[in-house]
Amino acid sequence: MIVGATTRQAQAERDPVIRASVPMLARVLPWVGHPPTRNRGTVGGSIANADPSAEIPLVAVTLGADILLATTDGPTSMPADDFFIGPMLTTIGQGECVSAIRFPVWPHQRIGVGFFEISARRSDFAFVAAAAQVALDDAGRCLEVALGVGGVGDRPLRLDVSSLVGTELDATSVAAAVNAAAGELDATSDLHASAAYRRRVASVLCIRALEQARVDASAKSREGAR
Repeated sequence: MIVGATTRQAQAERDPVIRASVPMLARVLPWVGHPPTRNRGTVGGSIANADPSAEIPLVAVTLGADILLATTDGPTSMPADDFFIGPMLTTIGQGECVSAIRFPVWPHQRIGVGFFEISARRSDFAFVAAAAQVALDDAGRCLEVALGVGGVGDRPLRLDVSSLVGTELDATSVAAAVNAAAGELDATSDLHASAAYRRRVASVLCIRALEQARVDASAKSREGAR
């Protein structure tokens, strides 16, 4: 699904197509800034700003979105994971601008999302954030999973928890996968939180986000059976 760069965050928050096609984006948007800033802020503006604690870049990296660019040589694109290279730093070149973001749409029927963040106040930039999206089959086994963290390092990161595919996302399997993926996170320290705190909280929030996503997908499975 392509979301134009100038789409207002408040508009995207209310859009039923985004809610159905990119549920993770719909889930995080209420946490982006505050209502007055979402009324003026754009989806593309958040991407171009590249704050490592921002929620929209986290979704783009976690889901494997493509950043569409307008350049002097014509339109082009690059994966979100390659676009963000540091705090407030991207690979965008002189004379280029973000034109849209292409989010992948999962084909599965039973998709659930989870999102948690820790900040000084709700809607402030997150010290640590975790976003998860899972798809389940009829038996409750994981078909696909995406997990990402923001605010931990100098850019949002997608964690490899592919070992969870085929499991029922039980607590033991989830904890093992998250601890293996998050154990080597390159976390930063600042006035708000230490690197050790960020790594510890990232693991906790990732586990919670995956559980919330599993419950969300399971609830949709039950609804579909009625």
